[in-house]
Amino acid sequence: MQKDYQKLIAYLCDFLEKEVQKKGFKKVVYGLSGGLDSAVVGVLCQKVFKENAHALLMPSSVSMPESKTDALNLCETFSIPYTEYSIAPYDKIFGSHFKDASLTRKGNFCARLRMAFLYDYSLKSDSLVIGTSNKSERMLGYGTLFGDLACAINPIGELFKTEVYELACHLNIPKKILNKPPSADLFVGQSDEKDLGYPYSVIDPLLKDIEALFKNKPIDAEALTQLGYDEILVKNITSRIQKNAFKLELPTIAQKFNPK
Repeated sequence: MQKDYQKLIAYLCDFLEKEVQKKGFKKVVYGLSGGLDSAVVGVLCQKVFKENAHALLMPSSVSMPESKTDALNLCETFSIPYTEYSIAPYDKIFGSHFKDASLTRKGNFCARLRMAFLYDYSLKSDSLVIGTSNKSERMLGYGTLFGDLACAINPIGELFKTEVYELACHLNIPKKILNKPPSADLFVGQSDEKDLGYPYSVIDPLLKDIEALFKNKPIDAEALTQLGYDEILVKNITSRIQKNAFKLELPTIAQKFNPK
């Protein structure tokens, strides 16, 4: 079904305003990476909260220089207040202490470090942390628990990546951000497509069918291949969903002990 993106923008702005107010806050803060998702969230927040929406730019020692350039350009274009906190000194310390750390470990450390900065800023400024993960990432578990997946509220968490792209076009996000390959920018040469094995244009239709057909039910891989999806694609994506489903759940708490 074709989305009315102007109505969607109005809906998401209303969501942000009401949810932030409901939680007793007037100000918000979010991480701005120079990528598509955080750019969309940044512009939505700016529409609603104006000078009370603050972006944190947190480049690491391996962040691509254009990521910072694109983030700064967005801030200038949309008059977004921002602060830059380089996490490079800290990720270098991690690397020097854990020389055998994998790229995933290093990336997770950076993601969690950024969230630590965001929550520290939120306490200092009495601001609410806004999330920037899209639905494709959330379903796939393509994010760091207590890192980029952490937030108080998330306006784009029910939008697939391809939908976020369309929304970005309607928000007049700069073409430089629109046209660059999606990447978490956690290590040199990283891209979402390399990590996931497929572009979102291939993944999202499958994710939409999985959600429509198997919400709260076991995924039937054979039924998906009968719809025309490639068997290897289905196997890889369903495996990732099942393996990472715990990332979307609240911690499991033992029931109160009641000795008999």
